Amino acid sequence: MNGLDGIKRVFKISAVCALLSGLLIPVVAVADVVEISAEFVPDPSNPAFNSFKNTTPPSGFCAIQPFWCNVNKVFSIQSNITAESKDPILANHALRQGPMFQIPAQWRDLEVFHEGGIESATVQLRVVSIGANYLLNPSVRELIGRPEVSLSKAHGLLWGGRETDYSIGQWSSPPRPCRSTINVHYYENTWGSFYWTVPDGQACGKTAAFDIPSFAYSRLDLMYELVTPSPLKMKAGIYTGRVRYGVGPMMDFDLGDVMVPSDNELVFNFTLKVDHIFKVEIPPGGNTVVLLPQGGWQAWMNQGRKPTRLFRDQTFNIWTSTPFKMSLECEHYAANSTCALQDDKNNQVPVDVSVSLPSGLSDAERQSVSRRRLRVDGVGTENFEPALYVDRKPGTLHFEVSKGAVEEMLTRDSRHYSGDITVIWDSEI
Repeated sequence: MNGLDGIKRVFKISAVCALLSGLLIPVVAVADVVEISAEFVPDPSNPAFNSFKNTTPPSGFCAIQPFWCNVNKVFSIQSNITAESKDPILANHALRQGPMFQIPAQWRDLEVFHEGGIESATVQLRVVSIGANYLLNPSVRELIGRPEVSLSKAHGLLWGGRETDYSIGQWSSPPRPCRSTINVHYYENTWGSFYWTVPDGQACGKTAAFDIPSFAYSRLDLMYELVTPSPLKMKAGIYTGRVRYGVGPMMDFDLGDVMVPSDNELVFNFTLKVDHIFKVEIPPGGNTVVLLPQGGWQAWMNQGRKPTRLFRDQTFNIWTSTPFKMSLECEHYAANSTCALQDDKNNQVPVDVSVSLPSGLSDAERQSVSRRRLRVDGVGTENFEPALYVDRKPGTLHFEVSKGAVEEMLTRDSRHYSGDITVIWDSEI
């Protein structure tokens, strides 16, 4: 589209609007953005805890009822969205002509992307409850024409409660299938509080028994649940993503036909932070490995019994909350992707290197790792995964010259074979 086409299209739309209404009113999408944050940091005091912690600053219901929210594993956040009635609410109105709610209570997937732009993970979100203060003008006693009754009774009568049982009209008793999230509600002359749990795909509302000229909601308070991915399978760093909900008639947050929200879109911005710990410690002196036969050389020297193998097991300690891979680098390379030891005449013998990992670590097929062979090409050790935060657990490196190679060594005059073997633990997989 060139610039002239764009101008023509704009003028054509303006002319049609003027003919229809006599007034051009641009439609602008207005969104309220709420920020949700969570992080994972390994906890040595609780290594079995492998979940994100919601670090969103508390607002709304859970800011004043944190114990209840912790027990029920929910969170709340107060939006900036308000709503006002565009027309008076008439007595005995239809459902959509008064206060009603339908919310996105089904699980919704959203993808969060690593700051590097390649890795991603899936977060699940659902909104389970909605609350606010409803605002009346004029006051509740004026609306029902009963200045002598208590505020609690006045609010109950306004919404269809009976003289002998006005509690059924109070907003602490929402119509089925909705239910009240909390048992404590507050009432004043011009407002009342509520917090409703609304089932997935269903709507409920209150029916006024008297005409209400002006009705509104304060900032909508949302209670939500999260299912976060396993941080043990995620690369360290910052992940971000967002999910959008429509607000208005027949949209995700449906407040009925008479209530006009201040914003027609609600955006949840997600920021997930993953801090991994990955550390390997070789005990002092462990970098020098001396391979010996079973029982040392004395059995051969004193009894003439030839050794069948040379070996050494070297322990190490590992801390990890992230997957990793292992491989070898060699000063002297041998066949079959392994390392070798060499004498001063350049004669070589292969060395088999394998690893045993502590409980809590497994391979990609969730098999325990015992004497798993390490190779220069890394085949077979491409992905070891923690099932929990492994906090300074011991593993073992196994070094061995096999029987055939030992027999070959004994036929030579050489008495000393050596070589550098580098074992690589790599969390960049």
